[in-house]
Amino acid sequence: MGEARIGPVCQLAVLELVVMHQMPSQTGRFGLRCAAGTVQSVDGPSPIIGLVHCLGVRVSNNTEKTLAELRTATGSEEEGSMRAREMRRLERIFPGIGQLIDSEKPDTSEQVVISSLALIKMLKHARSGIPMEVMGLMLGEFVDEYTIRVIDVFAMPQSGTGVSVEAVDPVFQVTMLDMLKRTGRHEMVVGWYHSHPGFGCYLSGVDIQTQQMQSFEALNPRAIAVVVDPVQSVKGKVVIDAFRLINPQAITFGREPRQTTSNVGHLNRPSNEALMNGLNKQYCSLVINYRKNELEEKMLLNFHKKKWTDGLILRPFDIHSETNEQTVQEMLDLTIKYNKEVREEDELPLEKLFFASIGRMDAKKKLEEHVSNSMASNTVQILGTMLNTVVFDSCIL
Repeated sequence: MGEARIGPVCQLAVLELVVMHQMPSQTGRFGLRCAAGTVQSVDGPSPIIGLVHCLGVRVSNNTEKTLAELRTATGSEEEGSMRAREMRRLERIFPGIGQLIDSEKPDTSEQVVISSLALIKMLKHARSGIPMEVMGLMLGEFVDEYTIRVIDVFAMPQSGTGVSVEAVDPVFQVTMLDMLKRTGRHEMVVGWYHSHPGFGCYLSGVDIQTQQMQSFEALNPRAIAVVVDPVQSVKGKVVIDAFRLINPQAITFGREPRQTTSNVGHLNRPSNEALMNGLNKQYCSLVINYRKNELEEKMLLNFHKKKWTDGLILRPFDIHSETNEQTVQEMLDLTIKYNKEVREEDELPLEKLFFASIGRMDAKKKLEEHVSNSMASNTVQILGTMLNTVVFDSCIL
């Protein structure tokens, strides 16, 4: 390799890479001209180590001591544009060395805080689109480096039939954001959500392209993608997950895509579908947290809460009559089936009698359940009718 000119600031950056990142040794010859002296060729296991020795700095196991000696030997008076120019020159000499410089990495303790309003609206939108996929945008704010708050969501007109939805409509997005600002919603877009009805939470190939290209991570690298499964979600357990793409350069150089600085939060165990579709390779999962204030908890507890007046509400008489007829017909079928089972049990030997009812519906238990429900519904209907009649007559008088 021919001679090259490297300034002292660039030499400092090189040694910092040697000490902190422990670059692999590369044998060869390297010509160098720098402010600290001229060396035509340096033999050794690594040309960078040779550069360090020619500056009079001894590399030791003490990282802080070595860096302090190097800063003293080279000086750090060149800053700003000078350093950027020297680093570009170094990247031409050592291709790919710029990717090894320390940079701010996301943290595993980063949490996505979803409000109750946003979660209810996402589930309601996802259930309305079954069996098709639906999508929408999430509004919120980036509180700090470890917290993303989702305050509200709004639905988008896109839908899909496969495992991915189509691209985002930018015209609808801009129009909707303008209308929300008029109503007092000044939050920014922090990501998008879509549904996977029945097949788990993960990002497909098209979802990854949407997250990367459709004005999400392209505009803000902290944007997230939330996937919700309305089919597998039940009361008290919402199947939902948040994802963000992994920098492919970090995987190329064998580095961890995220750093761990605390034990705040916990990650859910990934499913086999998510691992097969690139989880921890192309994208990573984020911790989801739900924080509710006192008013939100009171509002949620009032959902589907029965009142004493519910017992006074009468069912329409035609619907009540049809229900009674259907119940009586089912009771007749169950009675015939139960009599048949009793006759079969009398003919079976004692050793086969225990296994005869395994895996079969218990006609007697089902018949008792129908009788109990029918008596309760008819009693409530009759008492409610009589009470309404008395109240109506008293109001007329």
